Amino acid sequence: MKLLSLLIVACGMAVAPLALAKSETCKAASDKEIAALFDRWNASLKTGEPKKVVANYATKSILLPTVSNKPRMTAAEKEDYFVHFLEKKPVGKIDFRSIEIDCNTAIDAGLYTFSFSDGSTVKARYTYTYKWDGKEWLITSHHSSAMPEKE
Repeated sequence: MKLLSLLIVACGMAVAPLALAKSETCKAASDKEIAALFDRWNASLKTGEPKKVVANYATKSILLPTVSNKPRMTAAEKEDYFVHFLEKKPVGKIDFRSIEIDCNTAIDAGLYTFSFSDGSTVKARYTYTYKWDGKEWLITSHHSSAMPEKE
């Protein structure tokens, strides 16, 4: 029994320094700051330059786009999607949102409408997850799907 007690104490002492080494400083963020990240993304759409849109995404991220069945994992795959999406000159507008913020991560989910240069619109559901990389907030996942029910 004494040996078991010693092993438990020894293991606890070995883990404690590792736990301390992994602690991180959390980036303080407000709902307004996280909401502005959509505005940044939307502004990059208006440039018409796919590379500027993709710059909003973390290297390790996924895009599940509104008008494509293919998940986009790499920067090249995301650029390929945005080349075609940007041809229609999309402009997004948030209709409803819910924001949750945690330590160096944030989620912005809700409903948005895209208007296109040909006069068409698409109403969709969205979820953006963001991660603070020490310098800026970047998208780690972006899911968008057209609303299933027509109004």
